[in-house]
Amino acid sequence: MNIEFNKNEDVNKQLVYELKTRLKKVYQGGGEKNAAKQKEKGKLLARERIAYLIDEDSDFLEVGAFTADGMYNEQGGCPSAGVVCGIGYVSGRQCMIVANDATVKAGAWFPMTAKKNLRAQEIAMENRLPVIYLVDSAGVYLPMQDEIFPDKEHFGRMFRNNAIMSSEGIVQISAIMGACVAGGAYLPIMSDEAMIVDKTGSVFLAGSYLVKSAIGEEVDNETLGGATTHCEISGVTDYKHPNDQACLDSIKNIMSMLGAPQNAGFDRIAPVKPKEREEELYGIFPENRDKPYEMMDIINRLVDGSEFEEYKKGYGQSIVCGLGRIDGWAVGIVANQRKVVKSKKGEMQFGGVIYSDSADKASRFIMNCNQKKIPLVFLQDVTGFMVGSRSEHGGIIKDGAKMVNAVANSVVPKFTIVLGNSYGAGNYAMCGKAYDPRLIYAWPTAKIAVMGGSQAAKTLLQIQEASLKAKGELITPEKQAELLKEITDKYDSQTTPYYAASRLWVDGIIDPLETRKVISMGIEAANQSPITKKFSVGVIQT
Repeated sequence: MNIEFNKNEDVNKQLVYELKTRLKKVYQGGGEKNAAKQKEKGKLLARERIAYLIDEDSDFLEVGAFTADGMYNEQGGCPSAGVVCGIGYVSGRQCMIVANDATVKAGAWFPMTAKKNLRAQEIAMENRLPVIYLVDSAGVYLPMQDEIFPDKEHFGRMFRNNAIMSSEGIVQISAIMGACVAGGAYLPIMSDEAMIVDKTGSVFLAGSYLVKSAIGEEVDNETLGGATTHCEISGVTDYKHPNDQACLDSIKNIMSMLGAPQNAGFDRIAPVKPKEREEELYGIFPENRDKPYEMMDIINRLVDGSEFEEYKKGYGQSIVCGLGRIDGWAVGIVANQRKVVKSKKGEMQFGGVIYSDSADKASRFIMNCNQKKIPLVFLQDVTGFMVGSRSEHGGIIKDGAKMVNAVANSVVPKFTIVLGNSYGAGNYAMCGKAYDPRLIYAWPTAKIAVMGGSQAAKTLLQIQEASLKAKGELITPEKQAELLKEITDKYDSQTTPYYAASRLWVDGIIDPLETRKVISMGIEAANQSPITKKFSVGVIQT
């Protein structure tokens, strides 16, 4: 019996259980009472609409399930930012689905709702995925309009994206299945096709109350902007359906007739399972984020047949690079080695730290994958770059910049999984959110911050102590311990994967056993968008 393995397994399975429990709560949206109100109108709920729409027994990869988690508490909360987004299969075609959740503040748009919708559109645009909008929203949440309306990455950017996608031939289909008000009315009508559900769907720039206030006209919402009005009088919408199911059936039918997507040509053969048991990931990954482990033990449980062609195995050992397959797709993997290694020069190198030689190796490997048109997968468990005079004299900044340059300028699709630590510039070099991964997901064990909790807390404590001493306050050992705990607790709460997911720093949190599915669906999406940009790193320090 391996006590350490069993301990890790228990802790990690508990984290996965917590993840699934929290997801169940998120899936309830605005709660049973609000759900019942929607049902009384004969409507399906947002997640029910998606379940009905996608192909039976097919996968749905949700994006941003934890968006706004723990935010907007003064407004009563906003689970999933009031909108459900994800990649699914409709009539055999992979697409992005965006469905407003009317149980959450009538589907109103909060600041994070806009950010989430823009992320969904970004994924669709990068991968040329058709987009299906299931619209049921009261429009902008007025008390927070200043945080959602006027800026570049706010509400209006979505309609700009509608126009850009249409011009680029990315199919967009909208279904108006509830309210569709004010500026939000442009979304379905800027789509290629718009359909509406009779009696429950309505679309107008101003509702009946606002119309009366503005011009004194008395008119009910159905006459103003219902299905009959827009399908038979204004011509704003293209199809009228009697209920949600008929509307969704129509979308399925249209999707079944789409022409085949272009092919980027990423290599895929028949998938095989890893030879090593994937379930052992729970026992291999340490419950303590400071403990070392062998990254190859993780890779061998992710790649097909547990076969991996390692690149420069004896050089730059604090990063593991190599070629393998995930669900049949050829991938180049860049992963942080977490065990202590010894270089051929006799230098002991800490696990999770990027050294000059490993940055140099990773840069070359990333460039090679761009040359060979092989998608890149980054497995993050990084504490940062090596510091100290020896590293500085050896040019660590130059070598780190080279790696960041290669990541930033890559034209092949990149996918990032945050397994454990994701600290400082290591986050950047290993393709954090700022470096445009097509998808970025985290394990429940992830920690994302500018530096580790203990180091940050001690630094912040020194700053706070200096401030208090300047005011003449005496810092006793008890007071110091109290301050350190307070600072550490606050900092640690901001490094959790849930904190990151709520702000869309990652697209979601997944069970480690879902890693292969996420990467495979991501590459399948990316394969619909041929690479048109030439790979060039520009000026690079050597």
